[in-house]
Amino acid sequence: MPGARSVPSMQELIEARRRLAFVGRGAERAAFLANFDVPLRDPGRRFLFHVHGNAGVGKTFLVRELQQLAQEAGALTAYVDESTGSVPEALEAICAQFARQGRRFKDLERLLARHRERRHEADSVLQGSPPAEPSAAGTTLARAGLVGIGMVPGVGPLAGAVDPALLAGAADQVRAGLSAHFRGRDDVRLLLSPEDVLTPVLLEELTRTAARAPRQVLFFDTYERTGPFLDAWLHATMALGHHGAMPANVVVVTAGRNPLDAGRWGGCGGSVSEMPLLPFTEQEAREVLAGRGVVAEPVVEEILRVTGRLPVLVSTLAETRPADPDDVGDPSATAVDRFLKWEHDPVHRAVALDCAFPRRLDADVFRAAADCPEEEADGLFDWLRGLPFVTERGGGIQYHDVVRAPMLRSQRLRSPRGWTARHSRLAETFGRWRQEAEAGEDRGRLWAHDGWRELRLAESYHLLCASPRTALAVVLREVVDACNEGDVPARQWARVLAEAGRDAGAEEPSRLGSDLLRALDEDGPAAALELLLNRAGFDAATEAFARAVRGSVLRHGGAYERAMTEFDRAIALDPELVRAYRSRAMTRAESGDYVAGIADLDRALALSPDDGRSFAVRGEYHRVLGDYDAALDDLDRGIALDPTRDFAWASRGATRLSRGELDEALADLGRALELKPDYGWALARRARVWRALGEDDRQMADLDRAVAVQPDWAWGVCERGDALRVAGRHTEALADYDRAVELDPGYASAYASRAVSRSELGRHEEALADLDRALGLRPDYAWAHSHRAEILARASRAREGGTA
Repeated sequence: MPGARSVPSMQELIEARRRLAFVGRGAERAAFLANFDVPLRDPGRRFLFHVHGNAGVGKTFLVRELQQLAQEAGALTAYVDESTGSVPEALEAICAQFARQGRRFKDLERLLARHRERRHEADSVLQGSPPAEPSAAGTTLARAGLVGIGMVPGVGPLAGAVDPALLAGAADQVRAGLSAHFRGRDDVRLLLSPEDVLTPVLLEELTRTAARAPRQVLFFDTYERTGPFLDAWLHATMALGHHGAMPANVVVVTAGRNPLDAGRWGGCGGSVSEMPLLPFTEQEAREVLAGRGVVAEPVVEEILRVTGRLPVLVSTLAETRPADPDDVGDPSATAVDRFLKWEHDPVHRAVALDCAFPRRLDADVFRAAADCPEEEADGLFDWLRGLPFVTERGGGIQYHDVVRAPMLRSQRLRSPRGWTARHSRLAETFGRWRQEAEAGEDRGRLWAHDGWRELRLAESYHLLCASPRTALAVVLREVVDACNEGDVPARQWARVLAEAGRDAGAEEPSRLGSDLLRALDEDGPAAALELLLNRAGFDAATEAFARAVRGSVLRHGGAYERAMTEFDRAIALDPELVRAYRSRAMTRAESGDYVAGIADLDRALALSPDDGRSFAVRGEYHRVLGDYDAALDDLDRGIALDPTRDFAWASRGATRLSRGELDEALADLGRALELKPDYGWALARRARVWRALGEDDRQMADLDRAVAVQPDWAWGVCERGDALRVAGRHTEALADYDRAVELDPGYASAYASRAVSRSELGRHEEALADLDRALGLRPDYAWAHSHRAEILARASRAREGGTA
């Protein structure tokens, strides 16, 4: 329609006013812009700018200004802040923003979509799967899944707490366990090491874009929050080239409270430009005030005094345009009076104060927080978004901490009952939204939903603010649940404790939250749970649950003895805690004590007789012990209670194979593969059925497929090697055996089998060395003893000139 864009949008006008208000920081803006004109190969060219300084110093304001300057200079830009919680989320933000500027990163978008799908599917890995034969470490880490990969000694929060011998080759074992659940090696890498898979594709997209857009700028704000997961990745990508070549026309801007890590970035020298921000100089502050018509010297001097030239405060007071020193307020005036004293509209003042209560706002939260007529809500929300101390964050807005904190404090001190009432009302609102999000959902999977967690976090924050003493016990129980879900949720809840305690003036939650964050930094959820157990004053039932959760965290890291101690103490506190029995059973089985594991599952099933998973796991343990009748009884019941559990079908198929019931075994394993087509363990077991039926081609087809979908699974690779050896294809078999011992250096059976193939190829000395290695690992290995004697005899005959 002609003239449709003749009227600017409100957002465009707000941004234009923000830019008109921006003065100062001239040196930083000039240096950034001039860099575009420096040739790429010139030593003066900068590839990274790092803005840093204390809260309120104007880092985000400057970053947004630099982004606008870059866009005006023809650059494609993307902005990432703490609304992202990982490298994949940051890449999603970059993709979305480049797409809005006409450049789609289609390959990266497709890969990110697949990553999201695989991340949700990964939950199934933690439900337990048949033991990865023969390595107990492999089984443990496969079940640990994404938790376990972060706990390999030397790289995770449990560094040094686990027997290194047990976890030798731990990362490969995790990949082997997860491979059974996904379509191939690429999916496992995408899940366990997403940066390694996604970043090369990002670099390819940026390189293709460079041909048409010679300037590209990536902005990473609030680096004090995003740096823990972005900084090492950025350094590896930009400075070390770990993920491929980054086009030289890309400029990166980071902004946070602290300078860059000199130990990491120090070697980059002239490629990095630090931009330390201090409070405005007096001249810069005067320019801000003059830009808003505040030039009367007594007024300017008073504003300079009460603000300390902190940019956010100077800008806020400049907006009010005071005309007299008395309008600025005396030195004892509260920060809130300074922020809002010249806002004469009572509705605006009330809205600004009301909206300080939530940590973050969108239009819905605004309506819950602001006491205003519904018909005025949209206009007031837009007005609020334009205030100088309000910034856009992750699709919503939030107040700058420098402004919000005194606003909250003033309202709490002025009206304690009003403080409690407002926070209680917001807690009820978020609680209602949380309940709506729970409708129709499996309660056991709610913690995996980011939206639900955000609602629960907000509800917990407002409950703590309204009544710290009453709510603390409830929220500390939630911290235990959060630790059960992993490091990220645990940090979210610890941070809410610290923030709510600070805002409510409640020392205990504030101190506990800060101490929990330190514990998580030092040793992960296990340390946080230990702190809670020592200080939270849980009742017996809650303490038992917390100890069971801590035991599971330790078990996932391979710290079996410490885990067993926690499970024992949990059961002593609550003899009916099913989770503790089940987890202790798995710990015992992973340590090789299946009999004790079955005893614990007996108790768990006595307490929870309709738990299909416990029946299936107990059935598998009976199978491992050779009690096939008991295994079938349990697996039949497990399947009846939950016919969708592929693990139960596969275990029953393996049990029937052991009983010689080949047709029934084939049917059960087929059903398991219908439920999960790329189930490597079921494929390998079905291959054994085909072998028993004389179907050699089908046997080999299943083994080939099992190895294709799970290439890092030592047992599966060795199983195919055995099939090749039996078929007389010894050279091919050796390749599989070599791979198996590479994946699991403690795999005695692989050494023994390789010895036989080597002997058949006339390599008797190497064969004997393999058998010695196998017997060193398993001195009572009868099969190896037998073949060693046979090979010695064959070698002796060969030396005497007989038949080799």
